[in-house]
Amino acid sequence: MRWYPAGALFVLSIGLGLLVAGLLADPASAESVPLNCMILPGEEIASILMTNSLASEASCIVTCRFQTTRYDNNPQITCAKQIPAGKEVEMCRLTSGSDKFVKLTEGHADCAKLPAGE
Repeated sequence: MRWYPAGALFVLSIGLGLLVAGLLADPASAESVPLNCMILPGEEIASILMTNSLASEASCIVTCRFQTTRYDNNPQITCAKQIPAGKEVEMCRLTSGSDKFVKLTEGHADCAKLPAGE
């Protein structure tokens, strides 16, 4: 059996305590919201649309990943904005470079309600 100095055990116990406290705290909850990651005509630009379906203004983040015509080239874009309640907005656009987009491989969007007064 290996013995550890008292200081190391103290630091370890504090770290575990903070971990448990963090797990029990009420984090700001984010909710999944509708999104549309679409390849525009010409297949070299993707547009990312998102709707804040919450009842109030929210901080929203969206991520979309696409496959291109080049092997193992899967560009991803992540963008964030404050969005008014019930609004659909274009979050951002992604260019493919010299390749063409083939299909959407992954996409998700989340919004977190802003605290009152922001």
